[in-house]
Amino acid sequence: MVRAMPNGLRTVVARPAASGRRSVAAAAGLSIDLTGKKAFIAGVADDQGFGWAIAKALAEAGAEISLGVWVPALNIFETSFRRGKFDESRKLSNGGMLDFAHIYPMDAVFDTPEDVPEEVRTNKRYAGAGAFTVSEIAERVKADVGNIDIVVHSLANGPEVHSLANGPEVTKPLLETSRKGYLAAMSASSYSFVSMMQRFGPIMNPGGAAISLTYIASEDVIPGYGGGMSSAKAALESDTKVLAYEAGRKYQVRVNTISAGPLGSRAAKAIGFIDDMIRYSYANAPVQKELAAQEVGNVAAFLVSPLASAITGHCCYVDNGLNIMGLAMDSKTLAREESA
Repeated sequence: MVRAMPNGLRTVVARPAASGRRSVAAAAGLSIDLTGKKAFIAGVADDQGFGWAIAKALAEAGAEISLGVWVPALNIFETSFRRGKFDESRKLSNGGMLDFAHIYPMDAVFDTPEDVPEEVRTNKRYAGAGAFTVSEIAERVKADVGNIDIVVHSLANGPEVHSLANGPEVTKPLLETSRKGYLAAMSASSYSFVSMMQRFGPIMNPGGAAISLTYIASEDVIPGYGGGMSSAKAALESDTKVLAYEAGRKYQVRVNTISAGPLGSRAAKAIGFIDDMIRYSYANAPVQKELAAQEVGNVAAFLVSPLASAITGHCCYVDNGLNIMGLAMDSKTLAREESA
């Protein structure tokens, strides 16, 4: 459908193609080489989201990957992995399969064992998990693999779903968000990254890099993305700059964040309107296509590689350019009838 615009331009509003996995071919020429590098990724719980895509991209570049999986999701993840349910997604371009050196139980809202409340410690979903706080996992990673080069904070859901980065009241407007819900969002989505850098920074090799995932609601209003999550993402982006300075000076590592566009992952569906956001992005972004998770994974691989050695404290938008738009091109208020 073609609409005439007030400025004389025309815009084509098309329906997105049927969703499905797509591989994003690497450009020939300069390559990303992470051979011998060791990465720890927190927040992978299935093969659908950005965390998995980042893991795959790092593996394609030669890195060794270890995971931190939210404790209640660990059994399902490991069972699915073992039974081959992820095998299609695990395929690498060299004919090999994505594999993980270690998979740890992790709950990044708890820094130390002393922080874990009794009701969590005795919860059946945590029974038998052993060590799962940030400090304990950093110690286990150090013992198992030694120093690491890459830290990825890819925590993407609230406790009621399966991971860590959405607050428990994400579907509530800010005016209806409780103090407890607001602080839970800040703890899970932003402070968890600070905590990880406090504990993992000392075991990172100089020249290493850390990245997190943010969202444009940090700076623009996205109705429906509530519960304090917009504030938490704003804090995450601010903390990225401060951590870039402090961790850069103290540990000689770089810290960046990726502001990703909408993706219909299991994590995003917890918010409830992700399909609407995907359609909105398709209709209004300068690059008119659906975002592929692997596109975010590829950018992450670049940011943690030596090719990005001078980039730190940066928020990198990977959203088909939607962040630059100040006008919704599919708005009915812009429609004009064309003269014969």
